[in-house]
Amino acid sequence: MKKLALNDEILLKIDKPARYIGNEINSIQKDPAKVDIRFAFCFPDVYEIGMSHLGMKILYEMFNRRDDVWCERVFSPWPDLHKVMKERKIPLFALESQESIGSFDFIGITLQYEMCYTNILQILDLAGLPFLAKDRTEQMPLVIGGGPCTYNPEPVADFFDLFYIGEGETSYDELFDLYKKAKKEGWNRREFLVRAASVPGIYVPMLYDVTYHQDGTVLKMQPNTKGVPETVQKQVVMDFSDAVYPTKPVVPFLKITQDRVVLEVMRGCIRGCRFCQAGQIYRPTREKRVEVLKKYADEMLRSTGYDEISLTSLSTSDYTELEELINYLIDRFKDKGVNISLPSLRIDAFSLDVMKKVQDIRKSSLTFAPEAGSQKMRDIINKGLTKEDILHGAGLAFAGGWQKVKLYFMLGLPQETEEDMRAIAELANEIAVRYYEIPKDQRNGKCQITVSTSFFIPKPFTPFQWARMYDKEEYLRRARVVNDAIKAQLNRKSIKYNWHEADVSVLEGVLARGDRRLAKAIVSAYEDGALFDSWSEYYSHDRWMRAFAKAGIDPDFYTMRERSEDEVFPWDFIDDGVTKQYLLREWKRAGQGEVTKNCRMQCSGCGANRYGGGVCVENQNQVS
Repeated sequence: MKKLALNDEILLKIDKPARYIGNEINSIQKDPAKVDIRFAFCFPDVYEIGMSHLGMKILYEMFNRRDDVWCERVFSPWPDLHKVMKERKIPLFALESQESIGSFDFIGITLQYEMCYTNILQILDLAGLPFLAKDRTEQMPLVIGGGPCTYNPEPVADFFDLFYIGEGETSYDELFDLYKKAKKEGWNRREFLVRAASVPGIYVPMLYDVTYHQDGTVLKMQPNTKGVPETVQKQVVMDFSDAVYPTKPVVPFLKITQDRVVLEVMRGCIRGCRFCQAGQIYRPTREKRVEVLKKYADEMLRSTGYDEISLTSLSTSDYTELEELINYLIDRFKDKGVNISLPSLRIDAFSLDVMKKVQDIRKSSLTFAPEAGSQKMRDIINKGLTKEDILHGAGLAFAGGWQKVKLYFMLGLPQETEEDMRAIAELANEIAVRYYEIPKDQRNGKCQITVSTSFFIPKPFTPFQWARMYDKEEYLRRARVVNDAIKAQLNRKSIKYNWHEADVSVLEGVLARGDRRLAKAIVSAYEDGALFDSWSEYYSHDRWMRAFAKAGIDPDFYTMRERSEDEVFPWDFIDDGVTKQYLLREWKRAGQGEVTKNCRMQCSGCGANRYGGGVCVENQNQVS
């Protein structure tokens, strides 16, 4: 076993030392002298969150299949260890080798959510690297970003040498081969980056210049170097069934957030909800063959020892071979003590029948995500659910023995009125009424309905990217409207109401929609102590307001105004597979309350058919 980077004295003083010792089951060890590329894969959050992330597991497997690459894992040290490492000048280390990542070839940082941006600086800081890419020397690692937040990389562009836009299974081999050639032929850092910019999906920020109008909006973004493409194309793995998948994932020593085997049944979504970024950027919808999934289930349970298996996708109910897969899993594993987890299911008769077989009804709750209380708002967001659908599903669930229901909604959506806000409470009450219509002797205890609201954030590459947000006070006012309406319902004792932190939502909107000028504020916030901003116990709104003031930035500029149709967005240089014309058309349809059919019913002409596969090939109907 490798000598640990932290001594016993430190490990005994910090919370959950198992986060940092490595050597877990299925972790991969290699001889550093026999590889050409050392890659530190960093998840900028705590170990338990990062180890639950499927994308990290896929790329860890894919990179390490190459004999010439050693990919190791790195997670953000929790604040207690961060303090010790700063005081004692202990460099950030990779779990497998326990060696400083400052000497690696690449530091890859996955960007899964905007509230991790100060943790990017923590990683660079503890690795001994300058925050800004332009200040790094030839001997320092290349810092590359990936993940969904790279669909607007501009707020953190100054911190990265390059970004990978799209699904990682596609272009990394070409990038690694180019890097090996650069080392062999002695290219300098800039020469490698210029040539890397020609690899599909690679964006090198220093090779592009941004100019602005006097009002602060983007005038244009263009390459400053010959041969660099004006548009960066999203990468998509179309041979989805045969793509790399981790059948021997690393098994942690401590309980993590998703402590189970995970089967990704499909990628993408046919639904087209207008607020949902994932539903747009992961187009086209692609399914994994059921025989492949059966094989993976057998192999992963055998290689990990887990006693639970989860089917994951944006909308698992839309997987066309779901019934065959579930029946196989139940028949094969139910008598072996293996639980089956089924998130992202629509609440219909089939799903409930399955869940009765795999869940303890008395302990479990069912989740509905109507997203809006009124039919008008559900049509605006293109949710594709009627009140009758929701009440029918709830009625089936109650008749099946469930009495715990979770309901998820958003507040602050375009065109929302107070009547729409109160409709959230009214819908929750109607669901409770449906429960109490069941004869008392057939009920399973008291009805428990938990209503949760988050605040709408108009993400890039969605039809709502033209929409505005509101300030903290207005969001909280809307939450109070819902809260008061719930208190006025006959079944209020059966309904519990929670809402998300409003100030965090506003900041997330700024970071999601921002441009390169935000980098100064992010650095200022980190230097003032910002870290783990997605954790409420560490988030400080005042700290971020000081950072914006110091950087001379008005955060309201990014959130408090509706965009004009012809405004250039900071992310417009990325081609994410759907056209801006399609998104604008959907924005206008939302304004008229018009519903767009799902991709299996009718093609909406989004542009993703260029990839020549998935549901785009299955469905040849005309554009609506």
